[in-house]
Amino acid sequence: MYRRRDTRRELLVAEITAELRRYCVDAQHVGHAFAGQHGLGATDLQALIAVMDAELLGEPITPGRLAEHLDLSSGSVTALIDRLERAGHIRRDRDTTDRRKILLHYAEQGATVAMDFFRPLGERTDRVMADFPDEELEVVYRFLTAMGVSLREHRDAIRATPAAPPPRPEAG
Repeated sequence: MYRRRDTRRELLVAEITAELRRYCVDAQHVGHAFAGQHGLGATDLQALIAVMDAELLGEPITPGRLAEHLDLSSGSVTALIDRLERAGHIRRDRDTTDRRKILLHYAEQGATVAMDFFRPLGERTDRVMADFPDEELEVVYRFLTAMGVSLREHRDAIRATPAAPPPRPEAG
């Protein structure tokens, strides 16, 4: 399964790949801990991240875009939004330029809960980044951005691939 890595580059690529895999698993554990402590399911957490990311970009997400992002039906995303709104995590607002359009935002209570939970991680992250000069952070940013694009392209490709039918039992 594993072969000997002959070059420094091959070894470095293998180590980076392993670190990315471990980082993803550890990040999932942290996300699941947050979700578990606040009675959220995996889809709830994905929805909150999508709402937060959209707000950080200055483009609040609509229920329709959230449904597309999460690959949910209209009814399912409505139930999800209702549940997150009742729990104080998000709020619905009408778009000021088009009153027919609904925009989703992090609610103050939800933002406070998330900040309280993730603040220690943010402080740790800040300490790690402080050890790197701007030029190195620019390289890391470029690398992570490219890796994210690659991962999302793969995700979209496998979403578009129909699932294989289950194996048929052998006649015996």
